[in-house]
Amino acid sequence: MKRLDTTQPGFATGFDALLSSARDTTQRVDGAVAAIIAEVRARGDAALLELTARFDRWTPAGAAALRVSAEEIAAARQACRPELLDALDLAARRIERFHAAQMPQDLVLPEDGLTLGLRWGAVDAAGLYVPGGKAAYPSSVLMNAIPARVAGVERVVMVVPTPDGEVAPLVLAAAERAGVTEIWRVGGAQAVAALAWGTDSIMPVDKIVGPGNAYVAEAKRQVFGRVGIDSIAGPSEVVVLADAVQDPARVAMDLLAQAEHDEAAQSILITDSAALADRVAEAVEAALRTLPREAIARASWEAHGAILLVRDWDEGVRLCDRLAPEHLEVLVAEPEAIFARIRHAGAAFLGEWCPEAVGDYVAGPNHVLPTGRTARFASGLSVFDFLKRTTWVSATEAGLHRVGPAAVTLAEAEGLGAHARSIAMRLGQ
Repeated sequence: MKRLDTTQPGFATGFDALLSSARDTTQRVDGAVAAIIAEVRARGDAALLELTARFDRWTPAGAAALRVSAEEIAAARQACRPELLDALDLAARRIERFHAAQMPQDLVLPEDGLTLGLRWGAVDAAGLYVPGGKAAYPSSVLMNAIPARVAGVERVVMVVPTPDGEVAPLVLAAAERAGVTEIWRVGGAQAVAALAWGTDSIMPVDKIVGPGNAYVAEAKRQVFGRVGIDSIAGPSEVVVLADAVQDPARVAMDLLAQAEHDEAAQSILITDSAALADRVAEAVEAALRTLPREAIARASWEAHGAILLVRDWDEGVRLCDRLAPEHLEVLVAEPEAIFARIRHAGAAFLGEWCPEAVGDYVAGPNHVLPTGRTARFASGLSVFDFLKRTTWVSATEAGLHRVGPAAVTLAEAEGLGAHARSIAMRLGQ
């Protein structure tokens, strides 16, 4: 864990190193991913069957076996404990309400004999990648599928890797609750390729969203242009701003809630209290020994964690904006005032009663967020990721006579004679 103090020599160098440190330790996979995509494009379902047997350790009995049936989904729901289904429903309702409130209005603007408009419309089909393997994340199903359905996407397709042919029942229950229309037992780069190009069994989609491993991220990068994507997700991260009166045990657990995601996750504390910094460092070490995922969290904290001691919150805000974190916790006396000064964060959680983990599950805003400092220019998943804008114009004869001559002049200046004449003919010129 790095510890830096803005009053000490070498802080700028140390902070720059923190910003530039690589947290994706996987080897380059672009060549392997390109080969997988080429296989799926060339051989379709046959490639999916072979790749599933190779990577997920089970052999489907034909392409039809890759699709999860309605009976399997119903059985999965029955296998879930009632309290889990109740929690899933509470989360889904809150996510639905928040995303429904985001839906934009069409625009109609009459002006000078022309009517200008902007119309919103959903993509026809969206593909959702849901991680499988080491862990099952029903919350990710809700966060990816519900915005698509709220936006009006008619076909919502989920792909999920199923090692040994198994998928967590709660993941299937979440997909049903979120309005997913198709579920396929396919993962990795081959799933992304199938969604982008289609096979005999899986029809292609228009946009692919959702996190995955390095192969999935690279596959999304390579199919972009054929389809839309949400982002290239990197390791998870949190910045916690905490003042001297905060409970060090709570702050430590909030940091470790990100560290336990994976070894490349990053947790950073920014504080104006040296005493709190000391106590949080001690509390982290004590808490690590109690975690089921201690090895993962410890590797993350020791390799990528940091505590930054600042003179005041002016410095703290500036450093936070340079970090542009995926998640931001503001644990200070007046969190709203500090947050108002921060420009770059994927999602913010204000006050001591709002840990970031509540946003992962039940708050309502999306937990699919920009990582790796991309919050400087990117936003979290929303209904807008599944919507397109179409502008339109209508004109009266009088309206064209008002604005047309200027268009003719500009077209002639650009040397585009047909442009100019298509307008001039209507003007009687």
